[in-house]
Amino acid sequence: MKVVLFCGGEGMRIRDAHSSVPKPMVTVGNRPILWHVMKYYAHFGHKEFIVCLGYGAEAIKRYFLDYEEAVSNDFVLKGGSDRVMLGTDIDDWTITFVDTGFVSEIGERLRRVKDHIGDDELFFANYADGVTELDLDGYLQRFTESGQVGGFLAVRPPLSYHVAHLDGDVAVSLGPIAEEDMWINAGYFIFRQEIFDYIEPGEDLVAGAFQRLIKQQKLYAHRFDGFWSPMDTFKEQTYLDDLYKQVNAPWVLWRNGHTG
Repeated sequence: MKVVLFCGGEGMRIRDAHSSVPKPMVTVGNRPILWHVMKYYAHFGHKEFIVCLGYGAEAIKRYFLDYEEAVSNDFVLKGGSDRVMLGTDIDDWTITFVDTGFVSEIGERLRRVKDHIGDDELFFANYADGVTELDLDGYLQRFTESGQVGGFLAVRPPLSYHVAHLDGDVAVSLGPIAEEDMWINAGYFIFRQEIFDYIEPGEDLVAGAFQRLIKQQKLYAHRFDGFWSPMDTFKEQTYLDDLYKQVNAPWVLWRNGHTG
């Protein structure tokens, strides 16, 4: 299945620490977060990517044009210059780079790559800044069986706030947000071709198309209590970077022996 990745945002909350680097290019370990997301899909056999570009498009294109397989793979060097790769990352990936507008909403970005998706009945789509250990095969099967038009990953808010329940000005209860029956949109979308019938020109995906799907009860939410983390802030980037240095970083399924 094809994978559409939304890479056009400016990522203002994280750019304080990373200057003008577009958020998909902010690194976790020795690779950009975008690479980690793509590697995750490739691990499950989905290696046709459609990258929706906007802000920082040149940096993203340049990274893949100048890609160095040896940075994250083992190799043998013979005679000082003859390199024999023992493993590769992207040699069997197909990546389509599409300019979808500097300030376009995500729904519009998806509309602009419709022709590149072709007639595929199902396709994935995702933000380019969040990682997970989700069993993608199981999620796909559940969505297919649901018969819905669109699906998203629903996770607990990864926050340390306490939720207050009030009766007027009196607190009735106060507890961790993680213990509330609260779920948020974590991306990792799956769509049928019919999704394009629900997107109006220029609009956002969640505020537009998803609201129409909800009214018709055609939006599937895949509840997931396992590891998922966004990378919206410098603190979250540091957290993921520290995790990646460990042998069993949760989302690095290709390194953990997980068979996709």
